[in-house]
Amino acid sequence: MENATARDPLTPPRTRVAFTRWDALFVSAAALIVAADQFTKWLVREGLARGESWPAGWPVKLVHVTNSGAAFGILQGAGPLLVVTSLVGMAAIIIYLFNPEFAHPLMRAGLALMFAGAVGNLIDRLWKGEVVDFVKVPHWPAFNVADSAISIGVLLLIWAMLFQGASESTDANS
Repeated sequence: MENATARDPLTPPRTRVAFTRWDALFVSAAALIVAADQFTKWLVREGLARGESWPAGWPVKLVHVTNSGAAFGILQGAGPLLVVTSLVGMAAIIIYLFNPEFAHPLMRAGLALMFAGAVGNLIDRLWKGEVVDFVKVPHWPAFNVADSAISIGVLLLIWAMLFQGASESTDANS
């Protein structure tokens, strides 16, 4: 029998996954990320002509570029495929949210960020057929808020998996 005091207080029991206050926070954060993504893309569409960048001479710029492909410009013109893969990915994220193995708050946060990013870019693909990217740093393709959310979500998920794996092996050795 598992000792209740040895369990991480942030991790719900593994027997079930219930909607917790953490989940409410993650859903709220995901909704805010989608809203911020769409608002910033709207600002770029309204404030910069396609191909224009601002400010001139700075290493980090706002640009107005579009991408009909996936990350880093791969799969250009594969909109229908990317819509389907986004929907499949979003369905997988929802399934993982109900999996007790993914109950740790960092895992749930990572999944929420990935879901928000997928939704933000999917809205663009369905509405315009392409995604607006607008943050340009040297030696890196332009990206947007949704792309950042996906990247941070993946990093959080990996970190949580490593952290949870390390804590479980430590608990087993105790």
